[in-house]
Amino acid sequence: MGRRIGTKTSSFGSPGRVNHDSSVFYSRKLFQDLPKEKSVEYVENKIPAEFLNRIFCKSSEDMSELPSNSIHLVVTSPPYNVGKEYDEDLNLNEYREFLKRVFSEVKRVLVPGGRLCINVANLGRKPYLPLHIYIIQDMLDLGFLMRGEIIWNKAGGGSPSTAWGSWLSAKNPTLRDQHEYILVFSKDTFARQNPFNRKSTISREEFLEFTKSVWTFPAVSAKEIGHPAPFPVELPYRLIQLYTFEGEVVLDPFMGSGQTAIAALKSRRFYVGYEIVPEYVELAQKRIKIYEGQGYLF
Repeated sequence: MGRRIGTKTSSFGSPGRVNHDSSVFYSRKLFQDLPKEKSVEYVENKIPAEFLNRIFCKSSEDMSELPSNSIHLVVTSPPYNVGKEYDEDLNLNEYREFLKRVFSEVKRVLVPGGRLCINVANLGRKPYLPLHIYIIQDMLDLGFLMRGEIIWNKAGGGSPSTAWGSWLSAKNPTLRDQHEYILVFSKDTFARQNPFNRKSTISREEFLEFTKSVWTFPAVSAKEIGHPAPFPVELPYRLIQLYTFEGEVVLDPFMGSGQTAIAALKSRRFYVGYEIVPEYVELAQKRIKIYEGQGYLF
């Protein structure tokens, strides 16, 4: 069989992606002010064994327990600062500065090419606060490379919202949010090395589904989980399968109810978490123990 001819970007785009040459496209001025990929040596430092599969009850603004270049993937959903029992009442700039302190630490602990995935919902209706826009800008300012965004369509579970605004009237109709964002970034390089030849565990069917930019699965009940804003285990599970190899380490700097930890164990990965509320650390640990006791791990 002859060698397949590579594709390249033309004036009308290119539907194919075989050995694709997109250098002309990315050399345009539109991309000049974005963070650039770096030529860096792959470094991976070991986390002390006593810190693996552990949740620290402290702020992730300081993750000094973790060596630099030691985490392979970060999956998290930050607190929304809107009056949940664990929130502080920060103004928008204060909130952004807080998140930047956390994600600066995240950047330190990620290995070169390690990924950061941030689940975020936008807030309010009058006015609407597009938090994801601010977070994207701040991550770019920190030097992260943006890989894309996933729309999590929660409509599969049905929306209980009845916030119609003005019913059957153009006076003030209200959009009922049925989606959230998952923002995906890389540290320094787009590709990540695998010098230890660790195994990918994602199936062909999962890869085809998880690489789509829209994911549809239902949310979970806050009352059922015992936390005001949990995401379903399915969310971190997909990201772990897509972006890590077996036996690697996943960090959640806002661990909450422990969903990321459960997904990591389900995928035969290690986890590390940070959570400032002692009751939620206890909740997460309890839920992890229940999961382990079900015998599904290995």
